[in-house]
Amino acid sequence: MASTDPYQSLGVRPRINAAGALTRLGGAVMAPEVVAAMAAAARASVDIGELQDAASGRIAQATGAEAGLVTTGAAAALTLAAAAAIARWDVAKMAALPHADSFPHDILIPRTHRTGYAHALAAAGARLVDIGHNDRGTGAGVRGLEAWEIETALQPSVVAVAFSANAASLVDLPTVAAVCRANGIPMIVDAAAQLPPKENLKRFIALGADLVAFSGGKALGGPQSSGILAGRGDLVASALLQQLDMDVSPETWTPPRMIDRANLRGVPHHGIGRGFKAGKEEIVGLLTALDRFVNADDVADKEALAMRLKAIAVLLEGIAVTLVPAAQTGRVPVLEIAVPDALALSARLQHGDPPVHLSERHAARGVLTLDPQVLLPEHDAPLAAAIRAQVNVRA
Repeated sequence: MASTDPYQSLGVRPRINAAGALTRLGGAVMAPEVVAAMAAAARASVDIGELQDAASGRIAQATGAEAGLVTTGAAAALTLAAAAAIARWDVAKMAALPHADSFPHDILIPRTHRTGYAHALAAAGARLVDIGHNDRGTGAGVRGLEAWEIETALQPSVVAVAFSANAASLVDLPTVAAVCRANGIPMIVDAAAQLPPKENLKRFIALGADLVAFSGGKALGGPQSSGILAGRGDLVASALLQQLDMDVSPETWTPPRMIDRANLRGVPHHGIGRGFKAGKEEIVGLLTALDRFVNADDVADKEALAMRLKAIAVLLEGIAVTLVPAAQTGRVPVLEIAVPDALALSARLQHGDPPVHLSERHAARGVLTLDPQVLLPEHDAPLAAAIRAQVNVRA
Protein backbone atom coordinates (compact mmCIF):
# COMPACT_ATOMS: atom_id res chain seq x y z
CA MET A 1 0.00 0.00 0.00
CA ALA A 2 1.37 3.41 -0.98
CA SER A 3 2.39 5.76 1.79
CA THR A 4 0.04 8.66 2.56
CA ASP A 5 3.00 10.72 3.78
CA PRO A 6 4.20 12.74 0.75
CA TYR A 7 7.60 13.41 2.31
CA GLN A 8 8.20 9.74 3.04
CA SER A 9 7.36 8.81 -0.53
CA LEU A 10 9.80 11.47 -1.76
CA GLY A 11 12.55 10.45 0.61
CA VAL A 12 12.51 13.84 2.36
CA ARG A 13 12.97 13.89 6.13
CA PRO A 14 10.58 16.04 8.23
CA ARG A 15 12.50 18.23 10.68
CA ILE A 16 11.96 19.49 14.19
CA ASN A 17 11.72 23.21 13.67
CA ALA A 18 12.61 25.30 16.72
CA ALA A 19 14.22 28.02 14.60
CA GLY A 20 11.02 29.92 13.81
CA ALA A 21 8.84 30.35 10.74
CA LEU A 22 11.72 30.38 8.27
CA THR A 23 11.24 30.19 4.52
CA ARG A 24 14.00 27.62 4.10
CA LEU A 25 12.14 25.33 6.52
CA GLY A 26 8.76 25.77 4.85
CA GLY A 27 7.41 28.63 6.94
CA ALA A 28 4.38 28.12 9.16
CA VAL A 29 2.60 24.86 9.84
CA MET A 30 -0.90 25.75 8.68
CA ALA A 31 -3.93 25.18 10.89
CA PRO A 32 -6.47 22.57 9.71
CA GLU A 33 -9.04 25.23 8.83
CA VAL A 34 -6.52 27.02 6.58
CA VAL A 35 -5.74 23.77 4.77
CA ALA A 36 -9.45 23.01 4.46
CA ALA A 37 -10.18 26.47 3.04
CA MET A 38 -7.45 26.04 0.42
CA ALA A 39 -8.79 22.60 -0.56
CA ALA A 40 -12.31 24.01 -0.93
CA ALA A 41 -11.00 26.94 -3.00
CA ALA A 42 -9.31 24.51 -5.37
CA ARG A 43 -12.64 23.02 -6.44
CA ALA A 44 -14.01 26.02 -8.35
CA SER A 45 -13.09 28.56 -11.01
CA VAL A 46 -13.27 32.25 -10.10
CA ASP A 47 -12.22 35.57 -11.58
CA ILE A 48 -8.91 36.30 -9.82
CA GLY A 49 -9.44 40.06 -10.09
CA GLU A 50 -12.80 39.74 -8.38
CA LEU A 51 -11.24 37.54 -5.70
CA GLN A 52 -8.46 40.06 -5.13
CA ASP A 53 -11.10 42.79 -4.80
CA ALA A 54 -12.75 40.77 -2.04
CA ALA A 55 -9.37 40.14 -0.44
CA SER A 56 -8.64 43.86 -0.55
CA GLY A 57 -11.64 44.61 1.62
CA ARG A 58 -10.64 42.01 4.20
CA ILE A 59 -7.02 43.19 4.28
CA ALA A 60 -8.08 46.84 4.52
CA GLN A 61 -10.24 46.00 7.54
CA ALA A 62 -7.38 44.17 9.26
CA THR A 63 -4.69 46.77 8.51
CA GLY A 64 -6.54 50.08 8.45
CA ALA A 65 -5.30 50.65 4.90
CA GLU A 66 -7.36 51.83 1.94
CA ALA A 67 -6.71 48.60 0.04
CA GLY A 68 -4.77 45.37 0.09
CA LEU A 69 -3.43 42.70 -2.20
CA VAL A 70 -2.49 39.06 -1.65
CA THR A 71 0.99 38.50 -3.06
CA THR A 72 3.28 35.50 -3.34
CA GLY A 73 5.32 36.44 -0.28
CA ALA A 74 6.66 39.64 1.26
CA ALA A 75 9.51 39.90 -1.26
CA ALA A 76 6.98 39.86 -4.10
CA ALA A 77 5.02 42.53 -2.24
CA LEU A 78 8.12 44.74 -2.15
CA THR A 79 8.80 44.26 -5.85
CA LEU A 80 5.19 45.11 -6.67
CA ALA A 81 5.33 48.11 -4.33
CA ALA A 82 8.38 49.43 -6.15
CA ALA A 83 6.72 48.80 -9.52
CA ALA A 84 3.62 50.67 -8.37
CA ALA A 85 5.66 53.64 -7.15
CA ILE A 86 7.53 53.80 -10.47
CA ALA A 87 4.67 53.22 -12.92
CA ARG A 88 1.55 54.44 -11.08
CA TRP A 89 -1.17 54.36 -13.81
CA ASP A 90 1.22 54.68 -16.79
CA VAL A 91 0.78 51.55 -18.93
CA ALA A 92 3.88 52.40 -21.00
CA LYS A 93 6.03 52.36 -17.87
CA MET A 94 4.37 49.12 -16.77
CA ALA A 95 5.31 47.59 -20.11
CA ALA A 96 8.91 48.83 -19.84
CA LEU A 97 9.76 47.58 -16.33
CA PRO A 98 12.30 46.53 -15.20
CA HIS A 99 13.99 48.78 -17.79
CA ALA A 100 13.38 52.20 -16.27
CA ASP A 101 16.32 54.36 -17.33
CA SER A 102 14.13 56.71 -19.38
CA PHE A 103 11.90 57.79 -16.47
CA PRO A 104 12.17 58.38 -12.67
CA HIS A 105 12.96 55.18 -10.77
CA ASP A 106 15.09 56.07 -7.73
CA ILE A 107 14.09 54.73 -4.31
CA LEU A 108 15.81 56.27 -1.31
CA ILE A 109 16.86 53.84 1.41
CA PRO A 110 18.50 54.63 4.76
CA ARG A 111 21.93 53.03 5.09
CA THR A 112 20.88 51.12 8.19
CA HIS A 113 17.98 49.59 6.22
CA ARG A 114 20.04 48.26 3.29
CA THR A 115 19.75 44.49 3.66
CA GLY A 116 19.77 41.57 1.25
CA TYR A 117 15.97 41.83 1.11
CA ALA A 118 16.24 45.25 -0.54
CA HIS A 119 17.06 43.35 -3.71
CA ALA A 120 13.32 42.80 -4.05
CA LEU A 121 12.87 46.54 -4.63
CA ALA A 122 15.62 46.68 -7.22
CA ALA A 123 14.08 43.73 -9.07
CA ALA A 124 11.30 46.02 -10.31
CA GLY A 125 13.86 48.25 -12.02
CA ALA A 126 14.37 50.67 -9.14
CA ARG A 127 17.75 52.21 -8.42
CA LEU A 128 18.40 52.19 -4.69
CA VAL A 129 20.01 55.38 -3.38
CA ASP A 130 21.55 55.21 0.11
CA ILE A 131 20.85 58.13 2.42
CA GLY A 132 21.72 59.15 5.96
CA HIS A 133 24.48 58.07 8.29
CA ASN A 134 24.98 54.84 10.16
CA ASP A 135 26.05 56.17 13.57
CA ARG A 136 23.37 54.41 15.59
CA GLY A 137 23.64 51.21 13.57
CA THR A 138 27.37 50.87 14.04
CA GLY A 139 27.40 52.02 17.65
CA ALA A 140 29.52 55.04 16.69
CA GLY A 141 26.89 57.49 17.87
CA VAL A 142 23.30 57.95 19.00
CA ARG A 143 21.72 59.77 16.05
CA GLY A 144 19.35 58.13 13.63
CA LEU A 145 17.88 59.23 10.32
CA GLU A 146 17.06 62.96 10.21
CA ALA A 147 14.57 64.85 8.06
CA TRP A 148 17.19 66.96 6.29
CA GLU A 149 19.02 63.84 5.11
CA ILE A 150 15.90 62.73 3.26
CA GLU A 151 14.99 66.20 1.98
CA THR A 152 18.49 66.75 0.59
CA ALA A 153 18.20 63.57 -1.50
CA LEU A 154 14.75 64.35 -2.91
CA GLN A 155 15.28 64.87 -6.63
CA PRO A 156 12.79 64.59 -9.53
CA SER A 157 14.15 61.07 -10.11
CA VAL A 158 12.89 59.85 -6.71
CA VAL A 159 9.68 57.81 -6.73
CA ALA A 160 9.64 56.42 -3.17
CA VAL A 161 11.45 56.00 0.14
CA ALA A 162 11.99 52.48 1.51
CA PHE A 163 11.91 51.66 5.21
CA SER A 164 12.82 48.36 6.88
CA ALA A 165 10.79 48.07 10.07
CA ASN A 166 12.08 46.54 13.27
CA ALA A 167 12.16 47.43 16.95
CA ALA A 168 15.27 49.57 16.53
CA SER A 169 14.20 51.48 13.42
CA LEU A 170 10.61 52.20 14.42
CA VAL A 171 11.61 55.39 16.19
CA ASP A 172 12.57 56.92 12.83
CA LEU A 173 9.36 56.01 11.01
CA PRO A 174 7.30 59.13 11.90
CA THR A 175 10.14 61.38 10.66
CA VAL A 176 10.35 59.56 7.34
CA ALA A 177 6.58 59.50 6.95
CA ALA A 178 6.28 63.23 7.61
CA VAL A 179 8.89 64.12 4.99
CA CYS A 180 7.37 61.76 2.45
CA ARG A 181 3.86 63.09 3.02
CA ALA A 182 4.98 66.72 2.76
CA ASN A 183 6.71 66.02 -0.56
CA GLY A 184 4.16 63.65 -2.10
CA ILE A 185 6.60 60.71 -2.12
CA PRO A 186 5.29 57.23 -1.21
CA MET A 187 6.85 55.43 1.73
CA ILE A 188 7.27 51.66 1.35
CA VAL A 189 7.65 49.71 4.61
CA ASP A 190 9.11 46.22 4.75
CA ALA A 191 7.33 44.68 7.75
CA ALA A 192 7.75 41.09 6.61
CA ALA A 193 8.81 39.79 10.02
CA GLN A 194 6.99 42.31 12.24
CA LEU A 195 4.19 39.96 13.28
CA PRO A 196 3.39 39.31 16.07
CA PRO A 197 2.23 41.43 17.79
CA LYS A 198 -1.03 41.73 15.90
CA GLU A 199 -1.08 45.48 16.59
CA ASN A 200 1.62 45.83 13.95
CA LEU A 201 -0.94 45.02 11.27
CA LYS A 202 -2.28 48.56 11.74
CA ARG A 203 0.72 50.33 13.27
CA PHE A 204 2.66 51.21 10.13
CA ILE A 205 -0.33 52.54 8.18
CA ALA A 206 -1.33 54.56 11.25
CA LEU A 207 2.18 56.03 11.41
CA GLY A 208 1.96 57.24 7.82
CA ALA A 209 3.23 54.44 5.58
CA ASP A 210 1.82 54.39 2.04
CA LEU A 211 2.56 50.72 1.35
CA VAL A 212 3.38 47.93 3.82
CA ALA A 213 4.57 44.41 3.02
CA PHE A 214 3.87 41.48 5.37
CA SER A 215 4.79 37.82 5.09
CA GLY A 216 1.79 35.51 4.96
CA GLY A 217 3.58 32.23 5.56
CA LYS A 218 5.25 33.04 8.89
CA ALA A 219 3.46 34.31 12.00
CA LEU A 220 0.19 34.78 10.12
CA GLY A 221 0.08 31.02 9.56
CA GLY A 222 -0.93 31.20 5.90
CA PRO A 223 0.54 29.44 2.86
CA GLN A 224 4.32 29.80 2.68
CA SER A 225 4.02 31.31 -0.81
CA SER A 226 1.75 34.16 0.35
CA GLY A 227 2.11 37.72 1.54
CA ILE A 228 0.25 41.00 1.88
CA LEU A 229 0.72 44.41 0.32
CA ALA A 230 -1.48 46.97 2.07
CA GLY A 231 -1.75 50.72 1.69
CA ARG A 232 -2.99 53.51 -0.55
CA GLY A 233 -5.73 52.49 -2.93
CA ASP A 234 -4.12 53.89 -6.08
CA LEU A 235 -0.75 52.25 -5.40
CA VAL A 236 -2.24 48.88 -4.47
CA ALA A 237 -4.35 49.03 -7.64
CA SER A 238 -1.23 49.67 -9.75
CA ALA A 239 0.48 46.72 -8.06
CA LEU A 240 -2.52 44.48 -8.77
CA LEU A 241 -2.62 45.60 -12.38
CA GLN A 242 1.02 44.58 -12.78
CA GLN A 243 0.38 41.15 -11.23
CA LEU A 244 -2.80 40.03 -13.03
CA ASP A 245 -3.06 37.80 -16.07
CA MET A 246 -3.56 40.45 -18.77
CA ASP A 247 -3.98 38.15 -21.77
CA VAL A 248 -7.40 39.72 -22.33
CA SER A 249 -9.39 41.38 -25.08
CA PRO A 250 -9.59 45.11 -24.33
CA GLU A 251 -13.18 45.11 -25.58
CA THR A 252 -14.39 42.56 -23.03
CA TRP A 253 -12.03 43.17 -20.11
CA THR A 254 -13.75 44.00 -16.85
CA PRO A 255 -11.15 45.37 -14.44
CA PRO A 256 -11.30 44.71 -10.69
CA ARG A 257 -13.32 47.33 -8.80
CA MET A 258 -10.21 48.90 -7.27
CA ILE A 259 -8.91 49.79 -10.75
CA ASP A 260 -10.51 52.86 -12.35
CA ARG A 261 -10.18 52.31 -16.11
CA ALA A 262 -10.53 56.05 -16.66
CA ASN A 263 -7.00 56.41 -15.24
CA LEU A 264 -5.58 54.16 -17.96
CA ARG A 265 -4.79 55.16 -21.54
CA GLY A 266 -4.95 51.54 -22.57
CA VAL A 267 -5.09 48.01 -21.23
CA PRO A 268 -1.68 46.96 -19.91
CA HIS A 269 0.11 43.82 -21.07
CA HIS A 270 1.60 41.36 -18.58
CA GLY A 271 3.50 43.32 -15.93
CA ILE A 272 6.65 42.82 -13.90
CA GLY A 273 4.59 40.91 -11.33
CA ARG A 274 3.17 38.31 -13.72
CA GLY A 275 5.51 35.71 -12.25
CA PHE A 276 4.15 36.60 -8.79
CA LYS A 277 0.60 35.54 -9.58
CA ALA A 278 -1.27 34.39 -6.48
CA GLY A 279 -3.54 31.40 -6.99
CA LYS A 280 -7.07 31.21 -5.67
CA GLU A 281 -5.93 28.67 -3.09
CA GLU A 282 -3.22 30.96 -1.70
CA ILE A 283 -5.58 33.95 -1.60
CA VAL A 284 -8.30 32.07 0.29
CA GLY A 285 -5.77 30.38 2.57
CA LEU A 286 -4.11 33.68 3.43
CA LEU A 287 -7.45 35.34 4.23
CA THR A 288 -8.45 32.43 6.46
CA ALA A 289 -5.12 32.63 8.28
CA LEU A 290 -5.42 36.41 8.61
CA ASP A 291 -8.84 36.04 10.21
CA ARG A 292 -7.47 33.48 12.68
CA PHE A 293 -4.53 35.73 13.52
CA VAL A 294 -6.69 38.82 14.10
CA ASN A 295 -9.07 36.94 16.38
CA ALA A 296 -6.48 34.97 18.34
CA ASP A 297 -5.94 35.52 22.09
CA ASP A 298 -2.37 36.82 22.07
CA VAL A 299 -1.98 36.77 25.83
CA ALA A 300 -3.17 33.18 26.19
CA ASP A 301 -1.07 32.02 23.23
CA LYS A 302 2.12 33.59 24.60
CA GLU A 303 1.46 32.18 28.07
CA ALA A 304 1.00 28.71 26.57
CA LEU A 305 4.29 29.01 24.67
CA ALA A 306 6.07 30.19 27.82
CA MET A 307 4.78 27.18 29.77
CA ARG A 308 6.06 24.83 27.07
CA LEU A 309 9.46 26.52 27.12
CA LYS A 310 9.65 26.20 30.91
CA ALA A 311 8.92 22.48 30.59
CA ILE A 312 11.64 22.12 27.93
CA ALA A 313 14.05 24.03 30.20
CA VAL A 314 13.44 21.43 32.92
CA LEU A 315 14.31 18.69 30.42
CA LEU A 316 17.55 20.58 29.65
CA GLU A 317 18.67 20.68 33.29
CA GLY A 318 22.42 21.15 33.48
CA ILE A 319 22.55 23.18 30.27
CA ALA A 320 22.66 26.99 30.51
CA VAL A 321 19.25 28.20 29.35
CA THR A 322 17.44 31.52 29.76
CA LEU A 323 13.74 32.13 29.16
CA VAL A 324 13.32 35.47 27.38
CA PRO A 325 9.70 36.68 27.73
CA ALA A 326 7.59 38.00 24.88
CA ALA A 327 7.64 41.46 26.48
CA GLN A 328 11.38 41.52 25.86
CA THR A 329 11.50 39.96 22.39
CA GLY A 330 8.52 41.98 21.16
CA ARG A 331 7.13 38.83 19.51
CA VAL A 332 6.97 35.50 21.35
CA PRO A 333 8.89 34.06 24.29
CA VAL A 334 12.08 32.19 23.39
CA LEU A 335 14.60 30.00 25.16
CA GLU A 336 18.25 31.01 24.80
CA ILE A 337 20.77 28.17 25.06
CA ALA A 338 24.33 29.21 25.85
CA VAL A 339 26.95 26.80 24.48
CA PRO A 340 30.74 27.04 23.85
CA ASP A 341 30.49 26.55 20.07
CA ALA A 342 27.00 27.41 18.91
CA LEU A 343 27.45 26.83 15.18
CA ALA A 344 29.13 23.44 15.71
CA LEU A 345 26.24 22.31 17.91
CA SER A 346 23.71 23.64 15.40
CA ALA A 347 25.41 21.68 12.61
CA ARG A 348 25.33 18.45 14.66
CA LEU A 349 21.66 18.94 15.45
CA GLN A 350 20.79 19.51 11.79
CA HIS A 351 22.55 16.27 10.83
CA GLY A 352 20.92 14.23 13.56
CA ASP A 353 18.01 11.82 13.40
CA PRO A 354 15.59 13.53 13.42
CA PRO A 355 17.19 16.75 12.12
CA VAL A 356 16.71 19.61 14.57
CA HIS A 357 16.92 23.33 13.82
CA LEU A 358 17.49 26.12 16.33
CA SER A 359 17.79 29.79 15.45
CA GLU A 360 21.39 30.89 14.81
CA ARG A 361 20.56 34.59 15.00
CA HIS A 362 22.73 35.05 18.11
CA ALA A 363 25.27 32.32 17.43
CA ALA A 364 28.09 34.89 17.27
CA ARG A 365 27.70 35.45 21.03
CA GLY A 366 27.52 31.73 21.78
CA VAL A 367 23.75 31.41 21.92
CA LEU A 368 21.29 29.24 20.01
CA THR A 369 17.67 30.33 20.31
CA LEU A 370 14.72 28.00 20.66
CA ASP A 371 11.90 29.84 18.88
CA PRO A 372 8.59 27.99 19.47
CA GLN A 373 6.46 29.63 16.78
CA VAL A 374 6.41 26.55 14.53
CA LEU A 375 7.45 23.91 17.06
CA LEU A 376 4.79 21.20 17.31
CA PRO A 377 3.93 20.17 20.91
CA GLU A 378 4.75 16.53 20.16
CA HIS A 379 8.27 17.62 19.24
CA ASP A 380 9.08 19.24 22.61
CA ALA A 381 10.46 16.09 24.27
CA PRO A 382 12.37 14.78 21.21
CA LEU A 383 13.86 18.26 20.76
CA ALA A 384 15.13 18.36 24.33
CA ALA A 385 16.52 14.83 24.01
CA ALA A 386 18.37 15.72 20.81
CA ILE A 387 19.91 18.84 22.38
CA ARG A 388 21.03 16.91 25.46
CA ALA A 389 22.54 14.16 23.33
CA GLN A 390 24.49 16.54 21.11
CA VAL A 391 25.74 18.69 24.02
CA ASN A 392 26.95 15.50 25.70
CA VAL A 393 28.72 14.46 22.47
CA ARG A 394 30.94 17.52 22.79
CA ALA A 395 31.35 17.08 26.51
